[in-house]
Amino acid sequence: MAKADLVVTNGVFLTMDPSHKDPVNGWMSIDDDGIIAEVGVGTAPPAQRVVDVGGSFVAPGFVSAHSHLFTSGSRGLASDKPLYSWIEAMTRYSEHASADDIYWCTLHGALDFLNNGITTAYDFTASRLIFRADSAERGRYFGELRTQGFSDSQFHAKLDSGIRFIHSIALDDSVGSDQEVIDRMAQSVKLASSYSDRSTVLGVAISGSVQWAESKRTARLEVEAMRTFGIINQPHLLETPYGVSFQQERFAWYREAGALGPDLVFGHFIHTTEAMVKEAAEAGCAMVWQPTSNGRLGSGIANIPSYLRAGLRVGVGLDDQSCTDISDPWQNLRMGLYLLRASTCDASVLGVREMLELHTLGSARALGLDDRVGSLSPGKFADFLVVNPRSPDTGPVWDPWGTYVLACGLRNLKQVWVGGKLVSADGIATRFDQEKVSSELHFRLGSIRDRITKDEGR
Repeated sequence: MAKADLVVTNGVFLTMDPSHKDPVNGWMSIDDDGIIAEVGVGTAPPAQRVVDVGGSFVAPGFVSAHSHLFTSGSRGLASDKPLYSWIEAMTRYSEHASADDIYWCTLHGALDFLNNGITTAYDFTASRLIFRADSAERGRYFGELRTQGFSDSQFHAKLDSGIRFIHSIALDDSVGSDQEVIDRMAQSVKLASSYSDRSTVLGVAISGSVQWAESKRTARLEVEAMRTFGIINQPHLLETPYGVSFQQERFAWYREAGALGPDLVFGHFIHTTEAMVKEAAEAGCAMVWQPTSNGRLGSGIANIPSYLRAGLRVGVGLDDQSCTDISDPWQNLRMGLYLLRASTCDASVLGVREMLELHTLGSARALGLDDRVGSLSPGKFADFLVVNPRSPDTGPVWDPWGTYVLACGLRNLKQVWVGGKLVSADGIATRFDQEKVSSELHFRLGSIRDRITKDEGR
């Protein structure tokens, strides 16, 4: 038998593989390409490297199906504001960032995700336009279009970090002709294609903007780009509790444009109707749930059990690091469970294993990535976490699923592996000088703050 490159032994494997309903007490072998070869029990096969995890949990890396990594330096702002006024406060400094500045903001966010056990992220890049709220119900993007390099620098930051990612870009269609809008998207698709040999680049997507559009042209252009480049589209829709009828009209715009289908993933999708959910599910759409940010911003509680019953694919995201504030996937798991249980007065409305699946395999399914990530299954990338419930001690493990979801957290996260390579240990990135990354972030955002303060004082 040929030696595996890596074998992880003496673990309690929460594989999330549908064929494993129970934890597997055993080992996992990984080949030279960073792909899982086998998960088994008994005697482990020979390997070049052996990692004995001493009875710790081994689980798939979390998949954040809705993220804004550039916001990593904007936490704690507008702590009691709803969505649109929060966005203005959160982007007060980053909207003045150069391409180099936004690179460091994004790199800081990507490393923060990896250190917290999030190995795959759908990332909404900072728009090349400026956002302003017209009211609590409506907002818009406007202004002079920033350079292509502003968007590309965010791509390179994620690439350099080692996180797996989908690079999501707004069409910014308020600037330029239809052809110019499509041509801009083509540049981003070309950039990603030039790195097709890098397994961390999982694709390009559209950051759907119909929520803030002036006309149905936006929906039509998004569908054209989806079909032209074969990419998915994740619009923020039906997130805020304000102007719900206005937002629901935008759902109809997507229907009329022919967007409803497996390549359309609704971000948030809280303030829906039963008919809307049924239509989206029957068309094969998905949605992504952000329980922590929805709670922080007072956006509402998505009726996830009814969505699942309707057959809608559901994923989970950490959203902006500036409205989860701590990009902690365990907090996100518990926030989701507790919000649903409290709002329904039913402790059985969603189980712990179901919740964990939504933030791993469910997120991968929502994004069409479940053949590559989301579970510890042969043939998938070896992206996994080592979580020790004895350090600090959480007590006897009566139920592995319950302990992992309800009692463990970042303090128990000991190692993060991507493609069979250790990328973080005890919360510290192994491939980067984190002090340098942090210093760059603080210096650059501090310089922007000082410029703004000086300009305002004139």
